[in-house]
Amino acid sequence: MLLHIRGLVPISTLFRGAAPSAAPEDRPEVDVSTSVNPTVRRRRLGAELRRLRELRQMTAEEVAGRLMVSQSKISRLENGRRSISQRDVRDLCDVYEVTDERIRAGLMEMARESRQRGWWHDFGDIPYSVYIGLEAEASSIRAYESSFIPGLLQTREYAEAVVAGTQPDTDPGAIKRRVDVRLKRQDRIYGEDQLGSLWVVIDEAVLRRAVGSPAVMADQLDQLLTLSQRANINLQVIPFDYGAHPGMTGTFSLMEFPESADSTVVYFEGVTSDLYLEKDADVRRYTNLYDHLRAAALSVAESRSLIHTYVERFRAT
Repeated sequence: MLLHIRGLVPISTLFRGAAPSAAPEDRPEVDVSTSVNPTVRRRRLGAELRRLRELRQMTAEEVAGRLMVSQSKISRLENGRRSISQRDVRDLCDVYEVTDERIRAGLMEMARESRQRGWWHDFGDIPYSVYIGLEAEASSIRAYESSFIPGLLQTREYAEAVVAGTQPDTDPGAIKRRVDVRLKRQDRIYGEDQLGSLWVVIDEAVLRRAVGSPAVMADQLDQLLTLSQRANINLQVIPFDYGAHPGMTGTFSLMEFPESADSTVVYFEGVTSDLYLEKDADVRRYTNLYDHLRAAALSVAESRSLIHTYVERFRAT
C-alpha cells in the first residue's frame, strides 16, 4: 500500500501516467504534525521517498546518477539510517517530478524534524543511537540474549560491570555516560510511556556468569524476579540441559511499532556496527525463530524458580 500525508493528495496522483492507486480509505496515513522522535521520522520519510522513486519506476542507481551522488547515499536516505536534509528532499522531489507544493512542504517538514536531537544526544556520541531511537518508539520488543541481562532490565551496578568488561579500553567518564544512557532507556520500563509488551528469552549462561561481584549478581537477579511479575513483561530461560537450540547462532531483538506505517525491525548488535532488517521475509524468519526459542525455554513460572535458585547461590557466596 502507498502512504499519503494527511490532508494532502495521494502521492501517486502527482505523476503523469502513474498507475491507479488504492482508494484513500485503504491507504495508511502519515500525520506530519505527530510528535515522534527523529529516528522514527527518518524511517517514515525514507519510506516515503522510496515509494516516490518506485512510482517513477526508477532505480536507486538512476537517481544517484541524476543527482551525481553515490548509490549508497540514496539507499541510506531511504532506509532511514542517514539524516535527510531539506536540500536532499528538494532535489529528490525535483527528480521525481513532485509538483504539488503541499506534498513538497510536508516532506520538507519531515526532513526538518528528522534532524532534531533526541534525548540521547545529550550524552555525547552513542554508537547505537539508531537503536535507542527505535526502542523509544516501539510498542513491543522481543529480545533473545545469550551473554548478559538485556539493558532495559539491568541494575546500575550490573550495567557498570558489563560496560567495563566488554569495553576494557573505555575511560571511566565514558563508562558512566554509557551507563547513564542505559538507565535513561529504562523509562520505557519505569516511566509514563511504558512498553506495551517486553518478552525476553535468555540462555541459562546469563544467570550463571558472574558479572561483577556475587552481591551485584544477586541484586540483579532479584530485580529480574521483581520485574517479571509485571503484566507487560515476560521472562523465560533456556536451560543448559535443553542442549543445542536456534539461539546459539546469535542474539537479536524484534521491535514492533504502534503506527502501521512503521515496519517491524530485526536488530543485531555488533562491535563496530549494527544490523537492521526490515524486509517481510527476514521479519517472518526471525519471528519464527523467536517462537522456537520460546518453545525451547522453561515456562515463565519455571524460569522464575530457576532464577531464584541462582539468587540463593550468589547470596551464599
